[in-house]
Amino acid sequence: MASPGRPTSLPELRLSLPAVRHNVGLMAAWCRDRGVELSPHIKTTMTRPIVERQLRAGAWGVTVATVRQASLALEWGTRRILIANEVIHLPDLEQLRAWLDADPTLELYLLVDSTAGLSLAGTAMRGAVNPLRVLVDVGTPGGRTGVRAVSAAVDLARECEHTPGIALAGVAGYEGVRPNRRDADVVAQVDEHCRETVAAFRAVSPWIRAERPVFSMGGSAFPDRVVDAIADLPDRGGRLIPVLRSGCYVTHDHGTYAEVSPVPGLRAALTVRAVVLSAPEPGRIVVGAGKRELPYDAGLPVLVSATDSRGVPREAARATATQIYDHHLVLADAEGLDVGDVVDLGISHPCSAFDRWPDITVVEDGRAQDVWHPQFR
Repeated sequence: MASPGRPTSLPELRLSLPAVRHNVGLMAAWCRDRGVELSPHIKTTMTRPIVERQLRAGAWGVTVATVRQASLALEWGTRRILIANEVIHLPDLEQLRAWLDADPTLELYLLVDSTAGLSLAGTAMRGAVNPLRVLVDVGTPGGRTGVRAVSAAVDLARECEHTPGIALAGVAGYEGVRPNRRDADVVAQVDEHCRETVAAFRAVSPWIRAERPVFSMGGSAFPDRVVDAIADLPDRGGRLIPVLRSGCYVTHDHGTYAEVSPVPGLRAALTVRAVVLSAPEPGRIVVGAGKRELPYDAGLPVLVSATDSRGVPREAARATATQIYDHHLVLADAEGLDVGDVVDLGISHPCSAFDRWPDITVVEDGRAQDVWHPQFR
């Protein structure tokens, strides 16, 4: 029989509950201290117990990427949802209309960047009492969605005034399309996008009909640059709501966000536990976890700790991940590891971790306390 805290099956995704609690509280305080609201992007985890903790800590609402994710947020009790994406498919728009008709207290926000998309939303919302709130999406050249010029934002804002069931609520941008680095050139590009989004907000302000306008930006890499840019916004009599959409902060990581996050004190909460399958050459170790279990889009995992098969720590264990396959990770320059050892791997980019796992082992004080289940589908 397995001892407490020792899984019966490997690999497994492990989540440190103390680290999550710490990160949720730390980010909430960081935002309060800077006078901004937080609407965490829950696509990172899509795990109800985590989202509930974020809301209890004072989140303004939640951010999602799809109508499917919005439906889960509604099931979890959220009544303010920002869909940080264009919604174009008519059945999706009709679903939003049905939710708004059913609950007059519900606030739904989505992004628009074209008259075609706005017209489709207006068709679905014609005659609605509870309007669909839209934010003009400001993009970057060569990037994703969003208008590419302030003049285009103004044209779209004017159209909102004549579109039934639609209320222009503000402007949104996203600076995270830039590489997650703090190089001077990257920061300059981030700042330029922030300035462009602020300029768009100023330009469309005459057509904003929301009682409390929204200015929304901010992933987990550059929220400090967004906060700096917000200082240049007109506060509209104290009614402006500046909203960050950071999501990865809640678990942080051992990779890209550990290197770039401006929020001091965040703790990496995620590891993947796996077994050493093979030591085919001196200094070469093969671990039983790969692309199906480990994020690899923003860097390979790192070795955090290791034990032998009985749980005795391998204090001298050292290795560097160099190759990844479907279910294998190759560690080079390995020392202090052998077949049968159990390793904990730190990951980079939590958004690419949760969707790989139907079950997450929740750990506190080194012992498994619970199992949580992400819901992406």
